[in-house]
Amino acid sequence: MALSKKESTWDRLTGPKLFKTVKRTEGIHAVPLVPLRVIAGILMIHHGSEGGIGPANYGTPEFNGFVEYIVQPYFSFLPGPPELWSAVHDYAEYFGGICLVLGLLTRPAALGLLVSMLGAVYFHLSSTGAQGFPLGHVPNYSYDFEEPTLYALIFLLFWFNGAGPLSVDSVIYSAISQEEEDADA
Repeated sequence: MALSKKESTWDRLTGPKLFKTVKRTEGIHAVPLVPLRVIAGILMIHHGSEGGIGPANYGTPEFNGFVEYIVQPYFSFLPGPPELWSAVHDYAEYFGGICLVLGLLTRPAALGLLVSMLGAVYFHLSSTGAQGFPLGHVPNYSYDFEEPTLYALIFLLFWFNGAGPLSVDSVIYSAISQEEEDADA
């Protein structure tokens, strides 16, 4: 009978486990999703409340500026008044952010936020172009479309995967689901 060598930390960092991928985001693997979901949600609440405490603060310079400098010139193809689309944008970010923080109705909230961020990516690429991406360097050291692109990918993740186990959605699902918990999942 051969004795197996105890695996060291160095072995775990440099051996085959270096390339092992987590296939399920359950248990301990779901933990990093919680701060990602909560912080992204808080940032969206802040972003959706520009110009006041709640969303769609009609008449504020921030709301009017969004209408005048973003919606009118770049989204004039949308039907209806530009103020409506500015308000929809604010409500999607504000209430979508709240839902994301709580993990409540996460998939629909993430879809609304994803659409909002895709609009932001479109706006930035339309207004400033690709700015020499990927090899160019911009004066402010930040491509304008980077941030909304990363947000869009975060919201895409939550749209597909849901909120995870530490969420209101998980509690509701446990209460209404007819599925048996798989012991070896």
